[in-house]
Amino acid sequence: RLREAMRSDVIVTSGGVSVGDYDLVKDVLQDMGMDMKFWKVAMRPGQPLAFGTIGNRPTFGLPGNPVAAMISFEQFARPALRKMGGYAQLFRKTVDAAAAETIETKTGRKYFLRCRLTSGSGGYSALTTGEQGSGILRSMTEADGLMIVADDVGTVQPGDRVKVQIFDPNFGFTENPDY
Repeated sequence: RLREAMRSDVIVTSGGVSVGDYDLVKDVLQDMGMDMKFWKVAMRPGQPLAFGTIGNRPTFGLPGNPVAAMISFEQFARPALRKMGGYAQLFRKTVDAAAAETIETKTGRKYFLRCRLTSGSGGYSALTTGEQGSGILRSMTEADGLMIVADDVGTVQPGDRVKVQIFDPNFGFTENPDY
């Protein structure tokens, strides 16, 4: 199937790029001539991410866990595809929000936490959608966006300001941004 993908402008795979016994995709891509630009990123979820080129084709090896694959796609593959498509706006819109709960993270990784946004007189408030494991699809389906916690933050307290990357470009806005 990967050889068939060589007819495409971009190759995107899901799964098989970590370090388990059955994670063979990264090795197969390299055997096919992929020039690996990077493997593994300091983010959660989505750390096992491979990126390189085969010839002039950008090649993304996304993680196998569903939520990790979706978030990695949003942060890496989607912006690249938009760039290739001639769009100026590559990333989803972000808004400032107040965290509505205490969140514990480990420093050294940027976290993308699924959250719901509410709007009040003080602006937006962001609350996670529950368990944040990379295989928990419900947390993604209930989310309005991704709360971004910087890699140097270990604890987010209620009221702390966070950025939220919103999924719906019309969420809470009267004008439709260029998406």
